[in-house]
Amino acid sequence: MLKLDRWAKDLAPSTELRRWFAHDPKKWPGFQSRYRAELAEKTPMLKELAEMARDRPLVLLYAARDNEHNQAVVIKEVLEEGIRNS
Repeated sequence: MLKLDRWAKDLAPSTELRRWFAHDPKKWPGFQSRYRAELAEKTPMLKELAEMARDRPLVLLYAARDNEHNQAVVIKEVLEEGIRNS
């Protein structure tokens, strides 16, 4: 069993965005852009995760079959950008 420190379900893409994307790699650039816009409204939660990542490994779980085109990839990039810019 996996012990989770936090389940940040509020960081998940909106239902509308997930349905639009439908894990179609051709829509990946649009998904990234739209999801980043959604995440921009959740900066406090992202800052908390970035702080956690400074002290210990941070594991982002996702349910998509595609390892390259999923929300965890976008969250990782956003967190890394925030850490580099702080």
